[in-house]
Amino acid sequence: MVSAVFHSPRGEAEAPSSSLSPLSPPSATAPAQPAANAGPAAARFDWQGLWMRLLPPLLGLALAIGLWGLFTQKGGAFPTPGQTWASALQLFAEPFYSKGPNDQGIGWNILASLQRVALGFGLAAAVGIPLGFVIGRFEFIGRMLSPLISLLKPVSPLAWLPIGLLVFKSANPAAIWTLFICSIWPMVVNTAVGVQRVPQDYLNVARVLRLSEWKLITQIYLPAILPYVLTGVRLSVGTAWLVIVAAEMLTGGVGIGFWVWDEWNNLNVAHIIIAIFVIGIVGMALEQALVSLAERFSFTE
Repeated sequence: MVSAVFHSPRGEAEAPSSSLSPLSPPSATAPAQPAANAGPAAARFDWQGLWMRLLPPLLGLALAIGLWGLFTQKGGAFPTPGQTWASALQLFAEPFYSKGPNDQGIGWNILASLQRVALGFGLAAAVGIPLGFVIGRFEFIGRMLSPLISLLKPVSPLAWLPIGLLVFKSANPAAIWTLFICSIWPMVVNTAVGVQRVPQDYLNVARVLRLSEWKLITQIYLPAILPYVLTGVRLSVGTAWLVIVAAEMLTGGVGIGFWVWDEWNNLNVAHIIIAIFVIGIVGMALEQALVSLAERFSFTE
């Protein structure tokens, strides 16, 4: 047994040299050098994968535009794709103009909405993630708050807007309050579920090692619940961006929701369609950024 262990690596190392004869010509081993060096360079680009990633979305977009053009070719109040494209070029030629508080470019409106979303979502994350951890960590607190969360979570976000107007006496804080209350629930629920699903073996090891509560949180709970937290964050951002349009339609001021309502009052349907595409693109970009963040902070190893 011992000789086999110690002799097998040496035998493998000496096998290639022993097969070579002193009378063998040098050309017999020459092709091995380029083949070894050309291995990485011989990898081919995956054109088929790229084609499958690009072709289906482009075909879907072309189909949607084709149906849109087919249904609007006879004219009417609904603009054609060509008319909408011309309006978009004119609109984005100067997206940051300002001619007063109620007449600003679409760029300023998008930035104002993103600012409200950042404030409301940031406050919800600062409250919701610790609250979810406490609910998942301590069973008594979880049983105490779970009925309240189950009662308030299904309430429409816009139902909270009058409460915000009553308390804050201003439209902008009321909109931020609405974003806060609609963004907090996904983070609370997902964080609590993540804490409850930490393997009991990890906690038993921590108990044996007598880890402090701080080390238990940072070294065991945080790596284990981070995917759940990021999932809740992604859901919360999508919900906040969804609600901001409706909230700004009711509160007014500067924002993409107010801009859509103002364009409807002007009967500018082309600008409304452009705003729909802009809202979708911004929301998709926010979600994709958080998906990339979740993939980067993975603790599956």
